[in-house]
Amino acid sequence: MSTRRRFFAQMGAAAIAARALPEAAYAQRAVVKGTLAQDMVWLNANENPAGPPQCSLDAMHAVLASTGRYHYNEFGDIYAAMAKSEGLAPEQIVTGSGSSEVLHTAVDLFTSATRPLISVNPAYEAPRDVARNLGRPVILTKLREDYTADVRKMAEEADKAHGGLIYLCNPNNPTSAVTSAEDVDWLVTHLPANTMLLVDEAYIHFVERPDVKSALPYVQQGKEVIVARTFSKIYGMAGLRVGFAAARPDIVEKMQRLALNVISIVGARAVVAALEQRDAILPVRKASLAKTRRELTGWLRERDVRFIEPNANFLMIDVGRNAREFISAMPAKGVAVGRPFPPLDNMLRVSIGTDADMAKFREVFWKVYKG
Repeated sequence: MSTRRRFFAQMGAAAIAARALPEAAYAQRAVVKGTLAQDMVWLNANENPAGPPQCSLDAMHAVLASTGRYHYNEFGDIYAAMAKSEGLAPEQIVTGSGSSEVLHTAVDLFTSATRPLISVNPAYEAPRDVARNLGRPVILTKLREDYTADVRKMAEEADKAHGGLIYLCNPNNPTSAVTSAEDVDWLVTHLPANTMLLVDEAYIHFVERPDVKSALPYVQQGKEVIVARTFSKIYGMAGLRVGFAAARPDIVEKMQRLALNVISIVGARAVVAALEQRDAILPVRKASLAKTRRELTGWLRERDVRFIEPNANFLMIDVGRNAREFISAMPAKGVAVGRPFPPLDNMLRVSIGTDADMAKFREVFWKVYKG
């Protein structure tokens, strides 16, 4: 396990780039300006209003008094529990601050001056921005007409570049669209030489469609695939910053050279507690979110407001004009929504909150929509 001194001696450019790209810039909460209502409804960062499950709260409370210690001796068992929860061995995962750290590390390792990052546009921006800050080439492909990733185009670009890192966010942020298991299977089967596939599954637990599957089986099969996971979303632990990447042991070993691979003992205990009860926790949370999501999409359909069919804990609404009007006008009325996502300039990203949150959203959205 890395000591602090050893970590900074080994720290690569991705870690430096990560400090230059704080997640607050993507979550947008820190940049919402003006005098804000005390009861502001925050629907801009894809957070889970349920928060950590009670078992995690209890576990965190129990460990707080002993946080004066590093607890390094516990982390072997903690990481083994995290790996086992996904049918993996401990040597197949590397942990990080949310999924962001492991995404950054993968970009640092598997892109270069001649090996591009290949993604769709729009998608979660951090991997793209890290690559650009490292001076690595970035190739952005267009979404299909149904807002899904064109996996054949991504493979074609990797082949033309003689290799690269393909970044696939599934479900995609910000569109909430998904890449089918059939398409992912095609992509893995047809990965060009010198190409790694990085699949970001931050929102995979919210998917209800049977034709969408996790990419973790490809890790178990030893493919050139890295899967990033986070406990920020369905587990409601965004502020705890716990995530991991799963890959072949030789890939993980390379990632560990650039990663601290140590998480807060408070977050670690919260995660282990949640994993012990995940079969009871996840179905309830997924069903609750899906119910609120369906109510919102039904409300939009009744008013002939178009949207991209959602598969995560957020959706994109076509407001019929530049969405910046909504982004700037709604906070003053008590609701904060997502930032702009060019080139989908008329689309507004909205996180799914509580039923009360969404009632407030509908009220404020309709006022701005009707002008």
